[in-house]
Amino acid sequence: APGVFQLASLLVELDTSDEVSQILCADALYQMGCREEAHRLLLLALSRNPQRAPVLARLALLQLKKGFVYDGNQLLQRVIRTGDTSCLLPIMDIFKDEDRKLMQSHCHFQALTILK
Repeated sequence: APGVFQLASLLVELDTSDEVSQILCADALYQMGCREEAHRLLLLALSRNPQRAPVLARLALLQLKKGFVYDGNQLLQRVIRTGDTSCLLPIMDIFKDEDRKLMQSHCHFQALTILK
């Protein structure tokens, strides 16, 4: 993760509008345990494209990790409204095991609530 972070940081310095490099940088920060910095980068990426599903999904996890269930739900609903839920499966590979389980159980619980 530190090497990926350094590479992604260099790419962001070369092109500050490169959203993919910002997401890669945020993923590396997340892997290194720097969630607040990852959150800040994702918010910056979201400000440029408010309907970017991969960014919204990552932010949803960070909100759930903080215990902000309502905010996490709102972000997941925005992912669903974009119609691009295909981003969720690859992102789950990036998440740590405990976070993957958190996201899966949260989504499962919300789906059951909707069905009821």
